[in-house]
Amino acid sequence: MAEVTAKLVKELRESTGAGMMDCKKALVECDADIAKATELLKEKGLGKAEKKADRIAAEGLAGLKLDGNRGVAIEINSETDFVAKNEAFKELVVKTTEFVYDNNPSDVAAVTSGEFGGYFTDAVSKIGEKIELRRFSVIEAGENESINGYIHSNNRIAVIVKAKCDSAKTAEEMKPFLKNIAMHASAMKPSTLSYTDFDMDYVQSETNGRIEIIKKDNEELYRLKKPLKNVPDYVSRLQLTDEVIANVEAKIKEELLAEGKPEKIFDRIVPGKVARYILDNTTLDQEQCLLNQQYVMDDKLTVAEAVVAEASKVGGTAEIVEFVRIEVGEGIEKKVEDFAAEVAAQVG
Repeated sequence: MAEVTAKLVKELRESTGAGMMDCKKALVECDADIAKATELLKEKGLGKAEKKADRIAAEGLAGLKLDGNRGVAIEINSETDFVAKNEAFKELVVKTTEFVYDNNPSDVAAVTSGEFGGYFTDAVSKIGEKIELRRFSVIEAGENESINGYIHSNNRIAVIVKAKCDSAKTAEEMKPFLKNIAMHASAMKPSTLSYTDFDMDYVQSETNGRIEIIKKDNEELYRLKKPLKNVPDYVSRLQLTDEVIANVEAKIKEELLAEGKPEKIFDRIVPGKVARYILDNTTLDQEQCLLNQQYVMDDKLTVAEAVVAEASKVGGTAEIVEFVRIEVGEGIEKKVEDFAAEVAAQVG
């Protein structure tokens, strides 16, 4: 039998990232054959990966690449934040982002099951945790369209925004501003583009609960002798039909008459009060819809209005038509570990 030297163990360990004792055992089993030992460790790595399949990978990093008319955002998960800071994991995120950008795969399986999937197998073997590509999005800009994006400093949130413009000139000049919109989306967490994306059943299901929450908040505010919040009738622009708005205008005019205001000044007062009513009765839109949120850099405007205003400055028109926001771990229910119980189970 060939001798398993310390030099061979060191070489195998450096090339595979496996533990020293695992490398030594593999070399002994493979009669000091580096190639066979490497394959054996990979096989064992696969076994470990399978055992980790039921673990929850809710940490990780986002990746972003923007170049020309294409943008890619991805999310790769790990089980712990510690592993997400590992250089090998960071490299995997970069390589995967590049692969998606260059190859435009159809889905996650097309990335992880092909030749490139070997990177994931190696990462699990070397790092010793469950690692998975959870999702990715590709956004492309066509004629007279512009894209830009933003990745937060913690590399856990990536955003891409696309605008359709009246000309190639406007599209080019809107790029810097689109990064600001992407930064807004990073902070404000919109989940859809516009209230028109909502289903009425969803809006109705949200209405009563949201109104009740405000009422309960007001009970506490009243107790503390603080100003009360407005209790809305609705929560989305989808509910504000022409009939609803007409009734609101009529009610406002009645109130103005009761206050003794002359009708000749109604046209200066009513629009502002109607706008305030709409703002108070679209809280769902402001929370979840990018275009309907108050723009963080100028809260007198919605995001949609801010885009129109910026395009006007460069002599054109523009509207946001698509965006993607990826936040690591979003929607994943994290497992709460009971360390004492885990140790007791292992000892027992």
